[in-house]
Amino acid sequence: MTPKIEAKKIIEKLREGIPPRHGVERYTVGNERLLSGIATMLEDDISEMGIIRFINGSWGAGKTHFFRQLCSLAYNKGCLVSNVELGKDSATLNKFESVFAAIVRAITSKAAYDAGIDADAAPFGRVLKEAAFSLADIGEADTLPQDALSTARNSLMRCAGIDIDFKKMASKYWETYLIDSGDASDMEQSRGEILQWFTGEAGNTAAYRKKFGISKGVKRENARTLLQSLAAFIKLAGHKGLVILFDEAEASYSAMRKAALRDAHNNLLALINTADELEGLFLVYATTPDFFNDPKHGIDVYGALAGRIGKPQNTEPRARHIVWNLDAVQTEIADYQTAALKLRAVYLLAEPGTASMLPNDTAVTKYVVELRENHSEYANISFWRILVQGVIRLFDDCADGVAPPPPNTTYNDIMERIRE
Repeated sequence: MTPKIEAKKIIEKLREGIPPRHGVERYTVGNERLLSGIATMLEDDISEMGIIRFINGSWGAGKTHFFRQLCSLAYNKGCLVSNVELGKDSATLNKFESVFAAIVRAITSKAAYDAGIDADAAPFGRVLKEAAFSLADIGEADTLPQDALSTARNSLMRCAGIDIDFKKMASKYWETYLIDSGDASDMEQSRGEILQWFTGEAGNTAAYRKKFGISKGVKRENARTLLQSLAAFIKLAGHKGLVILFDEAEASYSAMRKAALRDAHNNLLALINTADELEGLFLVYATTPDFFNDPKHGIDVYGALAGRIGKPQNTEPRARHIVWNLDAVQTEIADYQTAALKLRAVYLLAEPGTASMLPNDTAVTKYVVELRENHSEYANISFWRILVQGVIRLFDDCADGVAPPPPNTTYNDIMERIRE
């Protein structure tokens, strides 16, 4: 994706009021200190130990935007990323096998990110394929020579940290790319079946045992072991590690029965207690204040878990903190102004012919102040959402030669649209 196309996509998404998945670093402001600390952890620590952190943020605090920043950083540091939404119906923490399956389904590489691939039919299949070519030390192609497969397979089988069935299924997946692997439709079916095994969707275990030579499927009792195998496999394939972003769906805990909630808390505690042993994994768990203090469903009801995580501190989040409290971030008017000027630069990259039409830096910063004056400090909608849509509207009007409406008119119109 060229910088101009990326800029066009950013502007188009922000024009619609939707946070773009790519290029957030081009216009974002804030979290610099936190991201710098995370970058150091990814460079120095993740290869040797697992790390887990929690994000606290009320609705509108910027958790999704921060995840976008973190994704971009992780890819640039040589990591794969898996963004998982924890809910009450699919990836539920009380059933860790469903969480493992969701992690596998959502894994993406930097290559996919750079290509602007937001949705891939089989993202982990892409990761498996890339691993084979990386281990064989050959360029990416559509087929795999037999000697290259042998090289990749030998490296895989020598890795002591990977479950044997995990190894067998990865190797079988690679075989489907051999030059003389057989009928294309049969190979495609085999790939689908193998990916279903990784996501716990394998139906008849006996049929899988016969076809692929494995002895088990993904179950509750082995899901955490397979997660450790996944981390080891990703490192073996030449990546720095895997960054897993858990985004807790609103009220997911409150919808659980008491027994399921205890299972979820136990699984989370076990994950925390063994995190340092999960070399190559950086786990980030984003949630709301209720997770910490709800009297019925928060971690306060489980003293051991509350003691391991702690409470959000009312200070600027830093990488060494166990809980990154986005609610404690103080945003100044200068931050909004800087972001607006960055958006102006992105707009000019997308539409270079509008340079003489857009307001200058002084006019943009003045517009931000006037727009901000309309926003109550008690509003339950983040001003960031108003800001990006407001300045894009300003630039659009100026680029079209139309007199922009007053900032208060724009503000009210955006707020009405958001509330709809």
